[in-house]
Amino acid sequence: MNTLKATSFRFPGQTTFYKGKVRDVYTIDNKYMVMVVSDRISAFDVVLPEAIPYKGQVLNQLAAYFLDATKDIVPNWTIAVPDPNVTIGHMCTTFRVEMVIRGYLAGHAWRTYQSGKRILCGVVLPEGLKENDKLPSPIITPTTKSDHGHDEDISREEIIEKGIVDEDDYIQLEIYTRALFKKGTEMAATQGLLLVDTKYEFGKSNGVIRVIDEIHTPDSSRYFYAAGYEEAAKRGSSKTTL
Repeated sequence: MNTLKATSFRFPGQTTFYKGKVRDVYTIDNKYMVMVVSDRISAFDVVLPEAIPYKGQVLNQLAAYFLDATKDIVPNWTIAVPDPNVTIGHMCTTFRVEMVIRGYLAGHAWRTYQSGKRILCGVVLPEGLKENDKLPSPIITPTTKSDHGHDEDISREEIIEKGIVDEDDYIQLEIYTRALFKKGTEMAATQGLLLVDTKYEFGKSNGVIRVIDEIHTPDSSRYFYAAGYEEAAKRGSSKTTL
């Protein structure tokens, strides 16, 4: 099968190269980034041995679509998408947290709740919830950003206290996160979907906070089918996810 598993370019002005789980990232003149989205598959932080044809270009084009649709809400890193697998954008200093936001009690949040805990990343969860229940309002549950291994839960207070993100910047990240989630929820609804939870990554370039990487893609987000959700939730079924 024709898959893009790796790249080895040497661009004029190239300063660094980084191979991520899925993306090959080149920096140019320490100002711009060339991100090549490969067909590699990462599952639970493990890169699988086989790639999937066209997976990279689908992922890259989905990300480009959602970034373009939200650029009036939050500045983003993208400058151009010259190839289905490639995005060129601003080089940003990355905030070392991932902003996870949840509208439903699913996945990691449910496992934490099921274990008896009622506080997740400093957020108090109400009693009496079932798996996949809609939360009273979306909650932000940040994680530390790790290049290798698993990210770890962290609270807003810990992020600010440890100086991981400046308080003013963190407040802005929360504002952007909620605005993006609201837009993503509205876009999902037009397709008969529920945006369950997702994560956003941010960076700063020339003093401007920008959303970076992908947003609202199947790699970064969880969706439910809207049709049948209410009935499945009443039965306590988890078979509502894509």
